[in-house]
Amino acid sequence: MTSTREKLALKAGLLFQQKGYHGVGLAEILQAAGAPKGSLYHHFPNGKADLALAAADIASTEMLRIIDSSFDPAQDYANGATTLCYKLAKFFDIQEGKIGCPVSATLLEGPDNATFQDALKAIFGAWIARIKDHAIRLGRGPEQAEKDAQLLFLTIQGGWTLARASHNSDILRGLPALVLSDT
Repeated sequence: MTSTREKLALKAGLLFQQKGYHGVGLAEILQAAGAPKGSLYHHFPNGKADLALAAADIASTEMLRIIDSSFDPAQDYANGATTLCYKLAKFFDIQEGKIGCPVSATLLEGPDNATFQDALKAIFGAWIARIKDHAIRLGRGPEQAEKDAQLLFLTIQGGWTLARASHNSDILRGLPALVLSDT
């Protein structure tokens, strides 16, 4: 059973992905979560800012799970990267192309403060590090693995934005051909 705290963070995260941090009000989040106003400040004393950080943390944990489930069974780096892009394309389709990156839509568009910037940097760093770890496990040297992980991350971020603007998940499916052309 999902706790009220988790339900608020999950619903807020989805709304932030759809509308951006500033495009969502607390009343809308409370209504989507089916939670009373008092529960928001009970679980998130700083209101929307704390809620955004919790939502980004949940989204990051899910992204790390998707990265692992893409690379764990892979025979090589190219297979893992391709699987990751296809999984993200499927998620994009399920959401009908209406959502942005679950973390940048929340934290980049949120208040311009060091807490949000530090959280975003840490989350993106963790994603890149996880891809790098898989690349090393699959036979890449540390320097090449770092380069490959950064390239894949950057390509996915840009690809997601272009897919959303074009309403076309095939852009995400086509990313491996771009990043793996030299492998």
